[in-house]
Amino acid sequence: MYAVIETGGKQLKVEKGDVIFVEKLDVQEGDSYTFDKVCLVSDKSTTVGTPYVDGAKVTCKVEKQGKEKKIRIFKYKAKKGSTRRRQGHRQPYTKLTVESIEA
Repeated sequence: MYAVIETGGKQLKVEKGDVIFVEKLDVQEGDSYTFDKVCLVSDKSTTVGTPYVDGAKVTCKVEKQGKEKKIRIFKYKAKKGSTRRRQGHRQPYTKLTVESIEA
């Protein structure tokens, strides 16, 4: 059984036991989080929502909150004296383990 959930402006295909990384959610480590925005559920038959499946939910356990590796951003304009700029960014994430899918 699998489901397609929507979170952080993205859609993810999940199955029971999967470990997923999503945009940072406002929850504590060890807590449970439920996704109500389920776009598709497939077991023996496939149910597609318009836009979401009624009564379907995916329950996950929060493993940890963290930040990804730093990426370097370098902006440069040719033939301009002082337009070099270096910047870094670390995207925050939440690590979840899918516990159950209910349809």
